[in-house]
Amino acid sequence: MNGPKLPVPRLALVSVSDKDGIVEFASRLAALGFSLLSTGGTARHLADSGLTVTEVSDHTGFPEIMAGRVKTLHPRIHGGLLGRAGTDDAVMAEQDIPRIALAVINLYPFDEVTRDPGCSLEKAIENIDIGGPAMVRSAAKNYAAVGVVTSKDQYAQVLAELERNGGELGLEFRFELAVAAFNRIAQYDAAISSWLSALTPQGERMTFPGQANACFRKIMDLRYGENPHQRAAWYGNLNPQGSLDAQDSSLSAARQLQGKELSFNNIADADAAWACVTQFTGPACVIVKHANPCGVAVAETLLAAYDQAYATDPTSAFGGIIAFNAAVDAATAETLLARQFVEVLLAPGFSSEALQVLARKQNVRVLCVAPGKPVGNSVGQAMPQQDFKRISGGLLVQTTDLAQVRRADCRVVSKRAATDAQWNDLLFAWNVVKMVKSNAIVYAAAGRTLGIGAGQMSRVDSARIARWKAAEAGLDLAHSVMASDAFFPFRDSIDMAAEAGISGVIQPGGSMRDEEVIAAADEHDLVMVFTGMRHFRH
Repeated sequence: MNGPKLPVPRLALVSVSDKDGIVEFASRLAALGFSLLSTGGTARHLADSGLTVTEVSDHTGFPEIMAGRVKTLHPRIHGGLLGRAGTDDAVMAEQDIPRIALAVINLYPFDEVTRDPGCSLEKAIENIDIGGPAMVRSAAKNYAAVGVVTSKDQYAQVLAELERNGGELGLEFRFELAVAAFNRIAQYDAAISSWLSALTPQGERMTFPGQANACFRKIMDLRYGENPHQRAAWYGNLNPQGSLDAQDSSLSAARQLQGKELSFNNIADADAAWACVTQFTGPACVIVKHANPCGVAVAETLLAAYDQAYATDPTSAFGGIIAFNAAVDAATAETLLARQFVEVLLAPGFSSEALQVLARKQNVRVLCVAPGKPVGNSVGQAMPQQDFKRISGGLLVQTTDLAQVRRADCRVVSKRAATDAQWNDLLFAWNVVKMVKSNAIVYAAAGRTLGIGAGQMSRVDSARIARWKAAEAGLDLAHSVMASDAFFPFRDSIDMAAEAGISGVIQPGGSMRDEEVIAAADEHDLVMVFTGMRHFRH
């Protein structure tokens, strides 16, 4: 197409809500030969810093109106962003629309203001950006000619690319920026949708919004899924700013210090181990195999906790995932490497000596996870601490099972009262059994598991398996306690466990046959405690 030639574009449009680092970035752009075009607040900020800048209202010939709500929705802005080289040259020359080579735009802080539980609807609405997303979309759509920068985290990389290429951004790099821009817009709109659709007509907030908008970013492709014939990837939950969420103690924010690439099953099992071990305050160790704890203990030291957790089920511990709730020392690392094959080791820290020991087994995956309690995946900003599960054609969403039971919350229903030592064992066993796949039974004593039965269709079968596991490990169930994640529908599990010598039972209660089950406990002179809370785990 023949037409007038436009000069090489060197115009940068700068309009940012978050002004951190923008003066330094714009100064470097000016040094590279860019002219700066900017909106009111940003223009004043740059001008006050000594930079030469043209205000958008001067560029468009139309003043900002409605308290700045309308300023960039103008053909001279969007034409400059959307103009295609070789296709739109004539109309751009005819309408005197200069090309915009670079758009530097971040959005009104809707995400930030609505994190405040007291945020009003009026304040939320005022922080919905209109012009910013429109400019970002225009620039990203025309990535063939325009670079779009939507985060201050991109400034250094953009400058490096410009300086390498004489003030130009390569096509592949512009495409990467465009993808990031569309992702940011999608996340921003999802946050608005989730927040607004969680409001009732009366202005009250609902736990589950009318539309659930999940936003994740890929952390890495995995070699395969649960089985080698399945493909898989690992995604991390995004925080409201569109970054991977490192606010909570989540596995997705962990740092891998050494070892082979994590597998799908490694990640799932490590997540289960971390969720379990972070329930305990004293030095604790959890060993997980196929999503179930196979040994859990709390002791005076991490090494003692590991010894006792391992002793619960040495066979299952082989090739397991081991989690600690405190920094691992060299003695603990030395012992576990000498004793067993371990797939993943995770903890909130490792001593330098421990890392030297672990370095001898370079295939062991070592993860450092921020201390604290992990939270569930969020579906949109309005739904904190939620877990969700995909089903055919849909999604199941629930609040995360973070509930803790205290002694004061429980009710002793047996004739026999519990001693302080028994209470400690009962509550310990309860914290473990809620992490075991249903139907779940746990035998425990003195801060350690003795036998675990998981995932059976019949509760009495889980009780039998847990008893058999204890016998296989040479562990005596005399004076131990038994925990069940749900009520006992019949007394058979109580009778069978009593034969093994248990002294107490903790369970939710609520069965039609509670009286029969309580009678069985009294016949065997057992303590029985009702928590009133079920912990099914599917």
